[in-house]
Amino acid sequence: MIISKYDPNGQTFGLLEDTLNRFFTTPATSRPWTPPVDIVETEQELILKADVPDMTEKEIAISIEKSMLTIKGERKFDKKDDKASYHRIERSYGAFARTFALPETVDAEKVSAAYKNGVLTVTLPKVELSKPRTIEVKVS
Repeated sequence: MIISKYDPNGQTFGLLEDTLNRFFTTPATSRPWTPPVDIVETEQELILKADVPDMTEKEIAISIEKSMLTIKGERKFDKKDDKASYHRIERSYGAFARTFALPETVDAEKVSAAYKNGVLTVTLPKVELSKPRTIEVKVS
């Protein structure tokens, strides 16, 4: 461990201070955002749900390439009235991209997606061989 003397005018905390200053002074409309995702596995499939409110199906792109699932889109800031002044902008806007590695058990040819009430649901069915089976053993 390196022990250094505290220097309030030096570079000791400069990077942290710069980062925090940029975070609080940069408008939320230009900060990148990442939609939250839940992934659940059942016996037959993997289900991915992403929160992407205020978007249409046309603004979301889903692709699968080399066992990688990519979800891309852009939520645009809709400033309708130039005379209006915003008191607070907390929601983030802009382009996003999320990429997930798919296991070999997923049948990429049968993937489907649906969008309802601001939630994107991607259903990734499993290959028949990967589904659990019960084999009864008979003793004679």
